[in-house]
Amino acid sequence: MRSPNPLRAKVVVAEHQSQQQPKSSELNSPAGSQESELETIRKNFLIKKLGLKDEPKLMEAIGAVIATYGKSERNKYRAVVYYMLTKHFGKESIYG
Repeated sequence: MRSPNPLRAKVVVAEHQSQQQPKSSELNSPAGSQESELETIRKNFLIKKLGLKDEPKLMEAIGAVIATYGKSERNKYRAVVYYMLTKHFGKESIYG
């Protein structure tokens, strides 16, 4: 009986992982129309990173930033959205 080819096993695992994970462009471009994406920005960035309290004004600010950026703009960059939210809440000192 032949032993399995370890190189082939690595290729199969890599192919499987690439099919399951979103493309890096998807990770860097928040979808302004997906409620789950906006929730992720609220929880992971505004509350955890910037240390803001969970209030309705957080979602309002996200909506305002998306509107300013351009809701129809297909290529919204996550870093730009985060920057705009940081400026909106006056939290630049966190990165200073």
